[in-house]
Amino acid sequence: MAMPVRLRVQRRRDALRAAGLRPVQIWVPDTRRPGFAEECRQQARAVAAIDAADPALSVFLDAALIDLDDDTAA
Repeated sequence: MAMPVRLRVQRRRDALRAAGLRPVQIWVPDTRRPGFAEECRQQARAVAAIDAADPALSVFLDAALIDLDDDTAA
């Protein structure tokens, strides 16, 4: 006879806890909500405009990326 779903889920959760994990609940944007894609486009345009207006930002971000690459190579 198959194990009830409730028992399988409980065993899985117990195993995860035994592995040092804990459950958390997070709230994320609902990508199915009307207007979500348009809001993403607006925010992307705003970020692009700010980036274009501040050339020093690109230099800073490139330097930070190189610094990260150097740290992970060691």
